[in-house]
Amino acid sequence: MIAAIGTYYKGDGVPHATRVVAYEQAMATAAQRNPDDHEVQIFYALSMLGVAYNSPPDKTYARQKQAAAILNGLLPLEPNHPGIAHYMIHSFDYPELAELAVPAARAYAKIAPAAPHALHMPSHIFTRLGYWQESISSNLASAAAARALMARTHPGATSYEGLHAMDYLEYAYLQTGQDASARAIVDSTQIAALDAPAFQAGYALAAIPARYALERRDWKAAAALGTQPASFPWEKYPWNAAIIHFARAVGAARSGDLATARQATAMLDSIQSGLRGQKGFDWATQVEIQHRAAQAWLAYAEKKNDEALTLMRSAADLEDSTDKHPVTPGSVLPAREQLGDLLLGLGKADAALNEYESSLKTARGRLNSYLGAWQAASRAKQGDKAKDYKERLLAQCAGSVPDRLVAAGLSK
Repeated sequence: MIAAIGTYYKGDGVPHATRVVAYEQAMATAAQRNPDDHEVQIFYALSMLGVAYNSPPDKTYARQKQAAAILNGLLPLEPNHPGIAHYMIHSFDYPELAELAVPAARAYAKIAPAAPHALHMPSHIFTRLGYWQESISSNLASAAAARALMARTHPGATSYEGLHAMDYLEYAYLQTGQDASARAIVDSTQIAALDAPAFQAGYALAAIPARYALERRDWKAAAALGTQPASFPWEKYPWNAAIIHFARAVGAARSGDLATARQATAMLDSIQSGLRGQKGFDWATQVEIQHRAAQAWLAYAEKKNDEALTLMRSAADLEDSTDKHPVTPGSVLPAREQLGDLLLGLGKADAALNEYESSLKTARGRLNSYLGAWQAASRAKQGDKAKDYKERLLAQCAGSVPDRLVAAGLSK
């Protein structure tokens, strides 16, 4: 195993993607030579996932399924092994496969009840499936464990693992209309110090306030966002800062502040250009999706409706061709949901409904997609669908109607 990981570190200047393939090949040899060694088999499965994460998206999920087959074979032999449950969740962390990981997700927290990351990991699957209350429970436990860990090891600091859990927690609160609880998450990110300035922390620090403004459609608040705290090394993780620029661009365009929208959109273009060719996960494409969506909203604000639709459709198609990074519960705003919003704003209710329904296939249980689908179905005179989506909205919000849904015209 030492020799296998050594293949990853050989060769200065060798691309990361090439080195993860070399490691996978070395682990394949180790696994063949040691068929009864569970740890070797488990790390071989993990090496496959490493290659999958660092390769162009493969919508057949061949490597993920191969890794999962190994792990599934070991699970009955070692039902309390944390690595098996953890890597099974990663293997199936895709909309098409998530159902297969529900047993592992529900078991993992019981296997490692004091580990913040273990408590959080099940919420990857719960988020994929729209199991919002289970996601809330998972991430509340994770955040509490992270605080307890910091109290012992870094008094006064905030755990980057805790921030990661709070991003998922806020996302689930927003999908269930618990906006006051989501606001408390935003307030809790006013931190004094971090245990480590990891990119996961930066992602959460950017995404949490951006989600709160954008999900609630508080466009002026979105336009006024900045990268905080200033002490975080944002320059090391420009894709994190891009989240804020995306929120500012959308918020400004949709509230009529075209100067700010243009400036924020230009920042996205600059960040995307700087990320091209970067090793590891393809953040350049993720920022390009945001850039195209921001351009679309700017064009819409400028009454260039055909251009806006072309740009937003290209953003949605590009996003459909990619996979999300495991650090995030989902797009800050799904591009296809935004396409539905744009079509609805242009009076194309039937087309908007199709886009909302398409978005819900991969971003399940999103409150704003349900809301848009209800509005579109109502305007398109599709009464049965309008009734269905209204019932889903009310059920997801436990029968209460949050203020933002009331403002959108929903009532009991």
